[in-house]
Amino acid sequence: MAPDGSAFSCRCGDVGVELPIRNGPELEGVRYVYPDQVGLQRSEEAMGKTMITGAHTIIYSTDPAADRSFFRDVLALPNIDLGGGWLLFALPPSEVAVHPSEKNDVHELYLMCEDVDALVEHLSAAGVDCSPVENQGWGRLTAVTLPGGGKLGIYQPLHEVIAET
Repeated sequence: MAPDGSAFSCRCGDVGVELPIRNGPELEGVRYVYPDQVGLQRSEEAMGKTMITGAHTIIYSTDPAADRSFFRDVLALPNIDLGGGWLLFALPPSEVAVHPSEKNDVHELYLMCEDVDALVEHLSAAGVDCSPVENQGWGRLTAVTLPGGGKLGIYQPLHEVIAET
């Protein structure tokens, strides 16, 4: 519950959590990026019509504390503690692609990096298992094993990216 009494509830599997609503100033150490600051190109027709301001990604884990520590300590992502060790991580600008599929409700998450070989070297030195790097044509991809046992794809794009930070 926030000091003013405002909060929202969310459900992650069988766990219900009440998280505070943040209506205060921007958080120290978190860089806020808005579309006009990163040179996003939009058609004149789309100007002023964008309603989406970001994306909230959820990774389900059988060991969330270990995976949160990995994102905080190994990947060094900026974060805030919403209370009780419930960390929320800032991500750099991102993109979304829509691919053809025989089924709906199939989604994938990949983090992107500038140099996948350097990333694998860094993570391996930290004791993190990474799959061999594979060139997929659109990017050079590795799969990282999170402490909770899940896999997370990380790739170096070989395609044009929308925005650079």
